[in-house]
This record gives sequence, structure tokens and C-alpha cells, in this order.
Amino acid sequence: MLIFVVVLLVAWLIVSILGFAIQGLIWLGIIGVVLFLGTAVIGFIRRKALRRPRPPSDQGRPRPAEH
Repeated sequence: MLIFVVVLLVAWLIVSILGFAIQGLIWLGIIGVVLFLGTAVIGFIRRKALRRPRPPSDQGRPRPAEH
């Protein structure tokens, strides 16, 4: 997942640079910046959510006998 987000960020950065370097393609630069920022935010949110500890699950374990 992390590699995919990094590849997308690099692709959007290249599109942005090309869009701003070629005068007739300013719109491409703007779209590249928007996509770069959107991908960065989504990647940051998903990465932060994956770090959150999950509550332990007792599925698959036998329950202790009650006396």
C-alpha cells in the first residue's frame, strides 16, 4: 500500500512539473497539484489508521470453564 501511494505521489509530481513547465498546460499542473495533495492526505489518513491498536479478539480460543 505504501509503495502504491509513493508511486502515485511521484506520478502526480511529474504531471504537475510538466504542466507548469509547458505554458499551454497550466491546467495539467493544477490537476497534478490537486491529485498530489489528495493522495498525500488519503495516504496519511490510512497509514495513521493502520497504526491504531486493535482490540484483542478471543475468537478461536476456548473459553475457561466456569465453576
